[in-house]
Amino acid sequence: MGIKVTLNVMLARRNMKAKDLAAFVGITEQNLSLLRTGKVRGVRFATLARICQALECKPGDILDFEWNEDED
Repeated sequence: MGIKVTLNVMLARRNMKAKDLAAFVGITEQNLSLLRTGKVRGVRFATLARICQALECKPGDILDFEWNEDED
């Protein structure tokens, strides 16, 4: 169970490069890469809002919840 980041999908749909998104949001490309691969434990709402603004999407378009029925 956990949060799955689908930011790569939205970047592809919007034909936007990660470098351009990082510049728009005001974060480093390295931090954006960590977010894209799901290797971060949290993200600030302000950062999430800027990402959504740049990609013209909602948070649910770039974040998904995976339910594992084997876990309690």
